[in-house]
Amino acid sequence: MSLILILTILIVICALAFDFINGFHDTANAIATSVSTKALKPRHAIWLAAIMNFVGAMTFTGVAKTISKDIVNPFDLSTSGTHTGSIVILAALLAAVAWNLITWYYGIPSSSSHALIGSIAGAAVAAKGLNVLNYQGFIKILEALILSPILAFVVGYIIYSIFKVVFKNFNLAKTNRNFRFIQIATAALQSYSHGTNDAQKSMGIITMALIATNYLPEDSGVPFWVQFSCALAMGIGTSIGGWKIIKTVGGKIMKIRPINGVAADLTGAGIIFGASLIHLPVSTTHVISSGILGVGSAHRIKGVKWNTAQRMLITWVITLPISALLAGICYFILSLIF
Repeated sequence: MSLILILTILIVICALAFDFINGFHDTANAIATSVSTKALKPRHAIWLAAIMNFVGAMTFTGVAKTISKDIVNPFDLSTSGTHTGSIVILAALLAAVAWNLITWYYGIPSSSSHALIGSIAGAAVAAKGLNVLNYQGFIKILEALILSPILAFVVGYIIYSIFKVVFKNFNLAKTNRNFRFIQIATAALQSYSHGTNDAQKSMGIITMALIATNYLPEDSGVPFWVQFSCALAMGIGTSIGGWKIIKTVGGKIMKIRPINGVAADLTGAGIIFGASLIHLPVSTTHVISSGILGVGSAHRIKGVKWNTAQRMLITWVITLPISALLAGICYFILSLIF
């Protein structure tokens, strides 16, 4: 068995491991509000998220194509031999997995998207210098990552403000009871949108590896087996759940009631699904958490636990550079081994 084939198999395994970890790491994003309001029992919520994540991942591949080509051209990685390209991609995956596990262990809702994108850039730069980056595509991705949570905050604020006006004369207890039922649908919608964006990132990585090693032509789309295996890995990971992060997203940002939860779910699903339609990767963690902050601010600014938001913001800011640094270190270690 050739070294290139061995490295490619390792990349596929690590990419599926990343998707699996992403599943339980980001489960909280889709279901935390429905669990915290008791609209769904935790076990039911997790299974709903797992199924809808899988369905969403099987629906779109546009984000995968963006990941596979817009950060760095796979053929630029392999100009000095396919060996280098494979090591770069493997190093990026190992760094992203490591950061995901660290933040999951401490219950910090960090961004798997930031970790992966930062890792790809860091490993590629360590291997071939700053010129290897596709700056036009990379900047477009960074803009989406930065603007999407801001947009989610604004949209969440607007949606809940509309809810307050529309339902101000309704019986509070009855309204919340009705919104619990609505929240089951919005949790499913948010889980579906999550699958349309997050699972595709691993699809893009595997496709990038197959192109860099000449197993696929440059203009190739995502193979079906790649799409299915990544969707399945994320679905299985989601079914395990990430209880530490559920507690942070579902209760430590603000006290969530069913009407708040519906507003936050609609915000998150709308922003994420919109990004998937235009083939842009966004951080589901950032979008959903920012949506909750926007809803909380519209409800009562003092009711938002801004110290938790500050802690999350710091994690979001440091994820890209730390994951890039980790990936660079992983690349140098792997280049010595292989």
